[in-house]
Amino acid sequence: MKFPGSVLVSLLLFVAETAAALCLSGAYRAAGDRMWQWLTLLFALLPCALVQLSLVFIHRDVSRDRPLVLLLHLLQLGPLVRCVEVFYIYFRAGRVEEPYVSITKKRQMPKDGYSEEIEKEVGQAEGKLCTHRSAFSRASVIQAFLGSAPQLTLQLYICVLQQEITAARSIFMVLSLLSIVYGALRCNILAIKIKYDDYDVSVKPAAYLCIFMWRSFEIATRVTVLVLFSSVLQIWTLPVVLVNFFGFFFYPWILFWQSKCPFPENIEKALSRVGTTIVLCLLTFLYAGINMFCWSAVQVKLNDPDLINKSQNWYRLTVYYMLRFIENAFLLLMWYIYKTDIYLYVCAPLLVLQLLIGYCMAVLFMLVFYQFCHPCKKLFSSSVSEGLLSCFKFLCFICKPPKSTVLTNKAEVKSPENSDEARSSSKTIDSQKGNPHQSASSNA
Repeated sequence: MKFPGSVLVSLLLFVAETAAALCLSGAYRAAGDRMWQWLTLLFALLPCALVQLSLVFIHRDVSRDRPLVLLLHLLQLGPLVRCVEVFYIYFRAGRVEEPYVSITKKRQMPKDGYSEEIEKEVGQAEGKLCTHRSAFSRASVIQAFLGSAPQLTLQLYICVLQQEITAARSIFMVLSLLSIVYGALRCNILAIKIKYDDYDVSVKPAAYLCIFMWRSFEIATRVTVLVLFSSVLQIWTLPVVLVNFFGFFFYPWILFWQSKCPFPENIEKALSRVGTTIVLCLLTFLYAGINMFCWSAVQVKLNDPDLINKSQNWYRLTVYYMLRFIENAFLLLMWYIYKTDIYLYVCAPLLVLQLLIGYCMAVLFMLVFYQFCHPCKKLFSSSVSEGLLSCFKFLCFICKPPKSTVLTNKAEVKSPENSDEARSSSKTIDSQKGNPHQSASSNA
């Protein structure tokens, strides 16, 4: 039985970030910055409430007689109670004989073209731990992109406006960045396990390292670009954010309406149609929040029973990163044009170059992960290198002029010589027609 390390990491990040947010909010109150105080509290307490709801929903506590647990969730102490329960189950496992076990069948990764199916006995304790790990993974994603990402953007914006980075604020920003990167990492692992549920997936340390570097560069550059743009063009910040957010929010719903599939009813038996709609809206809300800052490894598909698109769509991934790179470059260009005096001692071209290179580094680590470190790369129908090669061939085909144009150009080049020969031949024919005796003698 695996040690529940992911649960412990999620809890530590949750507690540390919440405590740092409360301390920093108190500091803003002491300094008289009421607006920064309330925004910091909002971005700290809203994800806390959503984390409690997700834990209650996954464990189905409403339909069970557990009033004490529900009370602790209302007091925002749900993760603490869940973590204590996890370690109680872990250390108690093996001491009491399981009354019954369930048998799961998983397929191994293909070796030499063959994939063996193995059976594994899963006891009640291990099943409960698996449920807790899954719940904490989803809670980490919610905490990261609905709380830590806005919080990091806000604190970096305050640092730019005040031209000062305090120790408390820097610690809080580091915690927020770690929380976002960890949430993105858990999102990647969840996507792999959901898509390849039939296989026994084992993620190696090199894969974790590649995902960590990929997400760190991607999120850090994205947040910095948004902060720089909003510091010089405050009026246009809201339209940029709203277009990004609502574009990703309505995208799954548009695909669902185009498919003309019936409304999903099998999410939770206890939920009514209104409750199901609320859950789906929250899911797409989280999906939009993730895509605001980085690529969402889990693609929402409302007409699927699992609500997840299990196919590997390289085209959508490529389009996302191309458009995001263009958007970041455009926002940096606007910042460079309209930058104010607070950036007087900043080398603007060097900063722009560093941010663009940072985003390219994120794409590079992503390609390395999918090409070499992905645990299920043997199941891909096509690799990243093959996809890049096909893209280069396509671009070369577009840039290459068509053959008809080349032949036409060659004909135009040779046309003067051909015209001279034609003229000389036509003169000979005309002279022969004009002097019939000469032609007759020549025939004789």
